[in-house]
Amino acid sequence: MKVGIIGAGAAGLMSAASALEYGRVGDEVIVFEKNSSVGKKILITGGGRCNVTTGINDINEVLKKYPRGEKFLSFAMHQFSPFDMYKWIERHGVKLKIEDDKRVFPNSNNGADIVGIFEKILKDKRCKLMLNTSVNSIKSGKNKFIINSKFEVNKLILSVGGNAYATTGSTGDGYVFAKKFGHTITSLAPSLHGFSITEKWPKRLAGLSFSNAKIKLSASKNHETNLPFIFTHTGLSGPGVFVLSSLTAHENLNNKKIRIDFLPDVSYENLRTKIESDIKAHPNKKFANTLDNFLQKSFADAICVEVNIGLNKVNSQVPKKNLNHVVEFLKNCELTISGNIPGEEFVTAGGISLNEVDSKTMESKKCPGLYFAGEILDIDAFTGGFNLQAAWCTGRLAGKSAVTS
Repeated sequence: MKVGIIGAGAAGLMSAASALEYGRVGDEVIVFEKNSSVGKKILITGGGRCNVTTGINDINEVLKKYPRGEKFLSFAMHQFSPFDMYKWIERHGVKLKIEDDKRVFPNSNNGADIVGIFEKILKDKRCKLMLNTSVNSIKSGKNKFIINSKFEVNKLILSVGGNAYATTGSTGDGYVFAKKFGHTITSLAPSLHGFSITEKWPKRLAGLSFSNAKIKLSASKNHETNLPFIFTHTGLSGPGVFVLSSLTAHENLNNKKIRIDFLPDVSYENLRTKIESDIKAHPNKKFANTLDNFLQKSFADAICVEVNIGLNKVNSQVPKKNLNHVVEFLKNCELTISGNIPGEEFVTAGGISLNEVDSKTMESKKCPGLYFAGEILDIDAFTGGFNLQAAWCTGRLAGKSAVTS
């Protein structure tokens, strides 16, 4: 039995590891990778720390993190859960930690440690790793696939990723091959990205983050999140914004409104009362400094400028209407989306139609012997290790199925 694997990202690496683990004596695994090394995208996840998986153990809760692919992924996830992945990594000598937000990282905070596990596995004498090797052609015959008119395999796993982060090699090649074998590719869109904003004033706050704001986005449905976000030079980014981009990945959001409640734990009335009390207690204090009591200074200054109070007015000089504007700004700040922040998208929403793939084996229903794993499928998730977990568990199932079925 010869198994060919195209793509040595997370899904491809786990496919190879699983095929080697469950394969028999005499089986051979050939991994084709266009880059000069494996796991290039793994190395940049989690800011280079590699958010391996999630620390959430309830699989039903984990599956809710997938706006596309939840039902299809259920079998693979139960076969190889986040907890299973955690144990698998530690069995291979890399210690992990679960942070407060349930993200799982190597203790070393170095994604190279995760890639290193697979580099060792691929040194198995039954495995042939073909680096710097682009796959330009795949032909199928009876119980075989011929790759680049040279390499013949009995089973083939496509794990080449989507088309996000093209610099890592994910350029959508797999969609072309999948179509050739009769598969449907659903609508593709970037996901897990920031939003560019029309308004100019947020640029002054680039780098300022908020951990407890409530963000609302009205699209085909109303969505909201309380996850952290950050102002950038072009708009909004961070986990909360990424979730909204995922939920609305296939929608045109240009000119749609985002509304932010910067102080969701304080009501309009209590906020107004608090500010008015400070004004009465310190009538000669600069109003901008009054806001500093519960806001970051740069944010307080930006508000004063935006609502036409200025930075030099003292509390006694602030008209009531301006005070109302401040409260409204803090509780219901409206921003206009002008597009995505280009180049930031982490994953692709859309991919090979899940109706055409056997969820219990990852085998194509169109072409026997052809398997899929990872982001090439119409599966994507929120941030927090869930996209990598989907790659691990589908890769695990594809690799095992290819050598045992």
